[in-house]
Amino acid sequence: MGKEMSSVKLFESKKIRSVWNEDEEKWYFSIVDVIEVLTDSPTPRQYWSKVKQREFVELELSPIWVQLKLLSSDGKYYKTDCANTEGIFRLIQSIPSPKAEPFKRWLAKVGYERIQEIENPEIASKRMREIYQAKGYSDEWIEKRMRGIAVRDELTGEWDKRGVKEEREFSILTAEISKATFGMTPAEYKEFKGLEKENLRDHMTDLELIFTMLGEASTTELARVKDAQGFIENKTAAKLGGEVAGSARKDLEYKTGKKITTDENYIEMPEKVKRLKGKK
Repeated sequence: MGKEMSSVKLFESKKIRSVWNEDEEKWYFSIVDVIEVLTDSPTPRQYWSKVKQREFVELELSPIWVQLKLLSSDGKYYKTDCANTEGIFRLIQSIPSPKAEPFKRWLAKVGYERIQEIENPEIASKRMREIYQAKGYSDEWIEKRMRGIAVRDELTGEWDKRGVKEEREFSILTAEISKATFGMTPAEYKEFKGLEKENLRDHMTDLELIFTMLGEASTTELARVKDAQGFIENKTAAKLGGEVAGSARKDLEYKTGKKITTDENYIEMPEKVKRLKGKK
């Protein structure tokens, strides 16, 4: 498959991991996630295993799935059975579910929205803002989060150009930046905040987001200036970039007498709770 972009979509508040394939211009969805949504099964992997066996033995249909690397709840990427929209429609026919028709409409909407976003990237930005606003985030926080996404995209694009290709390597480099910036890897930071499957950055304060951006922007600049090539050289740049942000964080903590890192997650923060109550 060609160049891919991972994403998470929501159907009735349930997460469905997905990958956009630029060459084919198609979404691929995690089959296990789709089955969990359609069946509410506590063991969707076992359910899918039985469906697969029936596909081969009884229905004699050609496979509808491919294996793509998707992010798991442990923060690592694993090969996962995925199917494009046409494949998911075939899967739905094999699974009796009252959610089948609403899910078909959702699939069509997701595909249409992606085409809109490709033609006009501002639509994607607007939709993202609306999602965060609906969750109770402030406009100021959203601005920083959106800017952080742009900074992150610039960094990963730079890594890709410089020979860092594997998702595992991306994770290691990200951990280097985080460790040097905050004294914690992303996994340790999530544990510190009491998070499990949630996105760490969606639960950062304004200052945590700012120092995350500083670490990643510094790493991008250092990789360019030093012309870092390959994983090892970019790992050095990542550590140095994180140290720039880490030094700035420690300096601010010293001068204010307040810690930047907090075990609060954004859902529990007083200002967000207040805004959500105000909407009721």
